[in-house]
Amino acid sequence: MLPRRRSSVASLALLAVIWSLAVTSAQSPGRHPVSGREIAGVMGWQGAAWLDRPERAAEEEPERALDALELEPGMTVADIGSGTGYFTVRLARRVGPEGRVYANDLQPEMQSLLRERLRRESITNVTLVLGAMDDPRLPKAALDLVLMVDVYHEFSQPQAMLRRVRETLKPGGRLVLLEYRKEDRTIPIRPEHKMTVDEARVEVEAEGYTLVRVDRRLPRQHVLIFAIRA
Repeated sequence: MLPRRRSSVASLALLAVIWSLAVTSAQSPGRHPVSGREIAGVMGWQGAAWLDRPERAAEEEPERALDALELEPGMTVADIGSGTGYFTVRLARRVGPEGRVYANDLQPEMQSLLRERLRRESITNVTLVLGAMDDPRLPKAALDLVLMVDVYHEFSQPQAMLRRVRETLKPGGRLVLLEYRKEDRTIPIRPEHKMTVDEARVEVEAEGYTLVRVDRRLPRQHVLIFAIRA
């Protein structure tokens, strides 16, 4: 998720660096075979500061986003594309000491940053998982919920990933995507880093899911809740 513009000079300088790193880390992702959507490049770990920018709380309202998921203590959940753990630590607090969070990422450097964050915040109910482009490498039939925050649109092999994710969910488990709304052109994010509800629905439902709810409580993002098709 990369912005098109920011107001301050410092922010512009930071985002210019992040954008250049993101471009160099992309691997010719192409277009989605079902929707034709342009697949965005992956942001490199060198741009991790973007994930923890101070204004993110106001832009994304993470606690309100998690309220939409109706998490309960003791749940087992996954944060795919966890990065530095901005949502991971919040999930860990929601599911509590009897619950478990699997924090998945492709980049070992991101996992190192998350490991240090967990140590610093004394969080012990998170398991780090180094994934692959076509496999999150999560336990089978073990998860109540899988969360992807502004990451699905970057998957270079989205169909394979969705199939593997489906295998990780328990009966009744849910897949949740948070994606910036492409329908709203005023949201200052590059178009390939946003998705419409229709794009998400047609792509995800093609892999055996059903879109059960679109939650619109957030200022800039869709909360798209999918279940495995019966």
